[in-house]
Amino acid sequence: MAAAWCLRWSLSRAGAGLLPPPTRYTRRALHKQGDGTEFQSIYSLDKLYPESKGVDTAWKVPCLSDLCSLLLPPVNSKAEVRFHLATADWITEPVREKIALAHKNKINRSGELILTSESSRYQFRNLADCLQKIRDMIAEASQEPTQPSKEDARLQRLRIENMNRERLKQKRIHSAIKTSRRVDVD
Repeated sequence: MAAAWCLRWSLSRAGAGLLPPPTRYTRRALHKQGDGTEFQSIYSLDKLYPESKGVDTAWKVPCLSDLCSLLLPPVNSKAEVRFHLATADWITEPVREKIALAHKNKINRSGELILTSESSRYQFRNLADCLQKIRDMIAEASQEPTQPSKEDARLQRLRIENMNRERLKQKRIHSAIKTSRRVDVD
């Protein structure tokens, strides 16, 4: 389109008006035949539903509010996996308790853990994503917290003591500055 415009512009600058100005056709004018009738295929809606005229037709021209639905995928690709967490025998009891505490906003009143996924346009991939979320939850809840070694605990304690010592030192300095600014009224 830009190339055609540049060509038309360069020819008009050269003074050779070889190209006529572009004509604008409506969509309806493109489908009209030479004798004035419109083209209709054998599969047109008027021929498929000849008795459908008026408000209660089998087909309708979409209005502006229906155009938004055209942008959505035609099938429901959302996947939802739900199971009763308290009776899931395939998860050990301590792991179930940790999952219940960590993901309490995903458990409904009847005790079902609900996971959903809409990351893909394909329902099978979304189902696989839900199952991977369950695996990740179980792996996260089944990890035992690591106990720090004696040396790490000693270093942590020394760091905390040094931080407290430095904090108290800064408080003393700040207090000395404030007291030096104070004016004694006798």
